[in-house]
Amino acid sequence: MLAHFDVLHAIAGLLVGFLVGLTGVGGGSLMTPLLVLMFGVSPATAVGTDLLFASTTKIAGSLVHGWRATIDWVIVRRLASGSVPAAVVTLMIISGIGHPPRAANHTMLVVLGVMLIITALTTLFQEQLAQLAKRYHPAKATPSRWPTIVLGACLGAAVTLTSVGAGAMGVTALLMLYPALRVSRIVGSDIAHAVPLTMVAGFGHWFIGDVNGLLLVNLLVGSIPGVVAGSLLSSRSPDRVLRPVLAMVLLFSGYKLLA
Repeated sequence: MLAHFDVLHAIAGLLVGFLVGLTGVGGGSLMTPLLVLMFGVSPATAVGTDLLFASTTKIAGSLVHGWRATIDWVIVRRLASGSVPAAVVTLMIISGIGHPPRAANHTMLVVLGVMLIITALTTLFQEQLAQLAKRYHPAKATPSRWPTIVLGACLGAAVTLTSVGAGAMGVTALLMLYPALRVSRIVGSDIAHAVPLTMVAGFGHWFIGDVNGLLLVNLLVGSIPGVVAGSLLSSRSPDRVLRPVLAMVLLFSGYKLLA
């Protein structure tokens, strides 16, 4: 029975890893609700395990995007200078409060559900938001570093608390801040930035005790080849089909967590 569930975990990792590499979306947004809804993992353990899953998966994705020169390291540095300190502060607050009681699981599910619905909406309307940004900003305009740092800080706190937000919301916000950049370069930069953020947050949750090591290994067996394949195909991804489907899955997951 255990081997059977190991196979299911690996398949889940493969599918989520492929979507992460393809779109930059789907790490926490899909894996955390999958672990909670399908595998019965507690929300706190799902978040902690998923963060280390995301960091390892996105290392593989970053290597592919780096090889293809689709990472803007200036953007990555700006995001990380806001997100990593925010993640550390959030972890200190979580650690100071102590391990949440069982009654807090419902609150965490509500927060996760709301984050998933917001992520679904940003995924669904990402193209329209990017076009709006291009209309109101000169094509060659480069924002100052502070909006990107503030964005990183917001993502750092959200991802550390829920493991959701670095993908769809990060990519959408970057498309609006940097409308002149190609989407593949935005996706690559977002994936590269997620590595230090999820690693810091993930090891923080490990220290607190919210990581299942065996589950993590099973997920990574599938996710690493999946994210490499998705990253290689990212420039040819059928966005008009893929993003609405992904948004519907996220909306359904959010609804199920809130129901």
